[in-house]
Amino acid sequence: MAIGLIPHYAVEFPIEGLTTEQFLVLASRIAKNQNWELSPVGSNGFVGYTALRRGSVNEKIHLKADNGFASLKSESTGGQFIDWGRNKRNIDGFILNYDYTRSSLTPEELTALAAEFSHNPTLLESEAALNERSLAAMQKSKGILSLLIPVKGYFVTPLIIDLNILVFLLMIVSGVNILLPDTESLLNWGANFRPYTLEGQSWRLLTNCFLHIGILHLLFNMYALLYIGLLLEPRLGSGRFGIAYLVTGLLASITSLYWHPMTVSAGASGAIFGMYGVFLAMLTTNLIDKSVRKPLFVSIAIFVGYNLLNGMKGGIDNAAHLGGLISGMIIGYSFYPGLKKREDKKLNYGLPALLIIALLAFSFREYRKIPNDIAKYDEQMKSFASMESQALEIFKMPASTPKEKLLSEIKDRSLYYWTEDKKLITELDKLDLPEAIHLRNEKLIRYCDLRIASCGLIYKAIAENTNSYGDQIKNYTDSIESLIKNLK
Repeated sequence: MAIGLIPHYAVEFPIEGLTTEQFLVLASRIAKNQNWELSPVGSNGFVGYTALRRGSVNEKIHLKADNGFASLKSESTGGQFIDWGRNKRNIDGFILNYDYTRSSLTPEELTALAAEFSHNPTLLESEAALNERSLAAMQKSKGILSLLIPVKGYFVTPLIIDLNILVFLLMIVSGVNILLPDTESLLNWGANFRPYTLEGQSWRLLTNCFLHIGILHLLFNMYALLYIGLLLEPRLGSGRFGIAYLVTGLLASITSLYWHPMTVSAGASGAIFGMYGVFLAMLTTNLIDKSVRKPLFVSIAIFVGYNLLNGMKGGIDNAAHLGGLISGMIIGYSFYPGLKKREDKKLNYGLPALLIIALLAFSFREYRKIPNDIAKYDEQMKSFASMESQALEIFKMPASTPKEKLLSEIKDRSLYYWTEDKKLITELDKLDLPEAIHLRNEKLIRYCDLRIASCGLIYKAIAENTNSYGDQIKNYTDSIESLIKNLK
């Protein structure tokens, strides 16, 4: 924020190998896309004005280019004493758009820029494919909804956002709660869950990236995706952006699966963190002009750091965030050589492809090693339930059953199956299971012990033809019923 008689903000930056004429053509287009009203472009610069606010308040922009450098100054008009940061935002926005657009120009387009200047020095009505690449072109659009429409140079981001919104709307139409979907609904729609994903449903690694746990979760994620998409897709190109998004989302899901044996995971945040990782990697290189590199790096680093710290509170899949972030940074560095030398196909396609294949191969090797003890446990618990049912058959026998038959059933059926159930739970408890299941196993073992003790007393009471064990049997029965309620 500038304060003074005439608040202003000025910078000087290199024009990176462009001639003065080429730079002025490029600069005038960016200024026009930012809705600045321009004077005719002269041999070394121009003057522009931002749109008027509240009748008479705007800023005057001076741009000059000479000897490989450009100077840019934004100053307030209308008698303002404080500019509330507007002058700096004018300059930062221009430089950011210039940097993105400059990096996307081919040598042929650079040559065309100089020719265009010699034929049309005012430049104000010139239109070219360059405008489609510039982030500023989207600032001309009418309303936020236009950011959801795929266009050349900004195609994948709105497509992903639209797909996420469409899936969420379909979920709501099908009856899923708009604020807090239940676990069953999320699983039905493709959430990531180790027992299911590892049991032949590996497609959940991707489908969960397009599901959201309520409308607030969707809105926060789509805002973060829109922000990074506007910054990153014009620079990377839609192809690189889309591949990086899918790969980092996939690797984030695998990381989540590795760390969380019982977590039902859904949301685009793993892939979004991946794209922030790509951008952080690029911000540590010289691909972006140093005048905007530091503030962007600080801004992105604060966003990432805050969300990672916030994820430590619980209920947030920080493993997916970290998996996406780290894989995104690795992929981002693989893009660097190709972005520096766009004409080199090996650097543009070969190097990233090899690294992504290596990442995926390593990740899927680790994915296959992830133990699915939960699924084994669930399968074996079906055997537990079956044997429990067999053991309880004694209580369904009619009162007229002969004594010898009752004693035989208790000994050879009830006591046998309760003992086998106890052995089964004891073995299952050796698996890699969440602590909550280990605690439940302790209760199940206690349950089996109570059943065995109760059956033993019932056997003695029948064998001795006595009621003297009635109180003890009742105490066991009460303890069993209480434990069953606790297990439920």
